[in-house]
Amino acid sequence: MAAVTASMVKELREMTGAGMMECKKALVEADGNIDQAVDVLRTRGLAAVAKKAGRATNEGTVMAIVSDDATSGAVVELNCETDFVGMNDKFKAYAEKIAQAALASKPADLEALKAADAAGETVEAVVTDAIHTLGENIQLARFAVVEGGAVSSYIHGGGKIGVLVQFDVEGIDPASDGFKQFGRDVAMQVAAAAPVAATRESVDPAIVEHEKAIYMAQAAESGKPEAIQEKMATGRLEKFFKESTLTEQPFVKNPDQSVSEYAAEVAKNLGGEIKIVDFKRFVLGE
Repeated sequence: MAAVTASMVKELREMTGAGMMECKKALVEADGNIDQAVDVLRTRGLAAVAKKAGRATNEGTVMAIVSDDATSGAVVELNCETDFVGMNDKFKAYAEKIAQAALASKPADLEALKAADAAGETVEAVVTDAIHTLGENIQLARFAVVEGGAVSSYIHGGGKIGVLVQFDVEGIDPASDGFKQFGRDVAMQVAAAAPVAATRESVDPAIVEHEKAIYMAQAAESGKPEAIQEKMATGRLEKFFKESTLTEQPFVKNPDQSVSEYAAEVAKNLGGEIKIVDFKRFVLGE
């Protein structure tokens, strides 16, 4: 039997666009004959992957999941060509399988995720199978993993926005129903209100400087004394923080209280402490 080399696998991959493991299996089956291996892949429908690789992927889904103990979570964006496939349950199942792989392996980057195990096959093989099954170009766009403390998720619009929120908790079980409802509410807030950061302290200093410069320029146009201009700019910056940071935003379900006030209320009811730490917000196609 002819030996299958890495260079042969590489050549077959470039010819067909099929996954590495599929190419290796096909070459073994074809006893090292490249042309026969292409036929093996074509028979399985995998060689068609190459023809789809150049097509635009502007649709898809964002999938966010949380571990059973609610202490870690993963969010992935999987892209396809049409909204019809993007909303398909099979497509969403592929996205969830990839998210589970990300949660389990906590890869460093996209290439590491593609090589990660997903229930006995690589994530790259899962994507290839999705292409073969659904007949569209499908691309894994990005992912994020959050771990530590408590983590909650929310998916909006059937996968148009996916959110993970991370909390520090004391004296509260993150997997309890009371905390789960609270966490979902806060994640829903992130989806709806698009904060720039979790707290004013965590806003990028460059954003703060940019906003302040605009407010100072606006105040200067008023023609008022410099001390008044400074107060005007500071007031507008304060308004920016209250509108744009998660903890200070009015809670969407009860605008009479801020998100941090809602967190304090829930913490008191659950007999512990809750601090909102960070969030990840993926919008499809961004």
